Amino acid sequence: MKFFVYVFIFIILLLTTVSFLLPTKEKRQFSDESLRTAALSRNMSSTPATYEDLLKLVDTPKNRLSKEKIDLGRDLYHEKMLSKDKDISCATCHVLSKDLKDKNIYLKALTSKTNDKTDCVVCHLSDQSGTDRFETAVGHGGAENPFHLNTLTTLNAALAKFQTWDGHIKTIEEQVGLSIQDPTQMNLSKEEVERRLLSDAQYVKKFALSFDKVSFENTQKAIAAYLKTLVTRSGYDRFLDGDNDAMNQKAKKGLAHFLNFGCKGCHTGVTVGGQSIQKFPLRDYNSIVDVTNSFNETAKGREVSDFDFNLKMYHPFPFENKGGFMGKEGERLFRVPMLRNVTKTSPYFHNGAIAKLREAVFLMGKHQLGMHLTDDQIDEIVEFLKALEGDVVDYKVTNKGAL
Repeated sequence: MKFFVYVFIFIILLLTTVSFLLPTKEKRQFSDESLRTAALSRNMSSTPATYEDLLKLVDTPKNRLSKEKIDLGRDLYHEKMLSKDKDISCATCHVLSKDLKDKNIYLKALTSKTNDKTDCVVCHLSDQSGTDRFETAVGHGGAENPFHLNTLTTLNAALAKFQTWDGHIKTIEEQVGLSIQDPTQMNLSKEEVERRLLSDAQYVKKFALSFDKVSFENTQKAIAAYLKTLVTRSGYDRFLDGDNDAMNQKAKKGLAHFLNFGCKGCHTGVTVGGQSIQKFPLRDYNSIVDVTNSFNETAKGREVSDFDFNLKMYHPFPFENKGGFMGKEGERLFRVPMLRNVTKTSPYFHNGAIAKLREAVFLMGKHQLGMHLTDDQIDEIVEFLKALEGDVVDYKVTNKGAL
């Protein structure tokens, strides 16, 4: 009897292994119109092309947008006075300028002993990414984030339902306040923020144009108002709006895979992510022997490869989780990353463990979808992700509110 049980178990294991190693079967492809319809019907949408349409998404009674408030928020976003040592601003870690002359602040960070990796930032100083591209975020005094979390982008962040990696912050105003006060970020108290701004006559005048007084809460609102205008548009948006030539055929195939394989189940909405908290990874993996890299070009160069034996202490992620961060309530629940401009926000995952986009796609296929994506499928999905890259829209801001 035991013999037949062992044979049955062996057959099940063999079939499981074979099914994983076999390439994922292609599902039906779409015409341009049906692809667009499929995307729109599955909660995918384009970002606003006009300021009037933007207001419909981000203008609220508690923080009405105005040109004066947005201008004030832009100044405060770049204001080093809002950090304890007056050496960093929001823009230091959330880079917006394409002008290399504005990158002097990085010299200290790149040579800091507490951040001995130059990561992606050296080659991408001129990217308009909304992030610093460090593997681990660096804040006040050059200190690394204690959980080794990397910096989330500010681009399109106001359109996300959840902020922060564990999603405990839900409004962009609250996120601004957290970043200013956090000891590992800007490390400045509410009282000191108000004292410094009140001592600056120019800021007092600027606040008077939008608020009844200078306060920490109004500082949050002003910066948030500016952040609400940091929205990007790309070829993907133009395709959704009806331009069939806005994405190439390879990107369209990638979008079809994105819809068919289930990626859109989590990476959804106008931001293509950021709208939910999900478990990562969904599927366990072999923590003792990992030989998959020997069969797939995508994952070459990973730490565990070429039939090496992984004898490290077990952890639940398919890469080293340096900071031990386990997401919301320690349950491996994370805010789903936004994929807009994902080509500019490497390294990937909460601790910046993966440098290359193709490898990130490979890992997501394996550990979230339970699929063995072919190299062609990965290339096509990456091409679609490239179609999500775009610059910040230069909205023609007026004081004609939507509410």
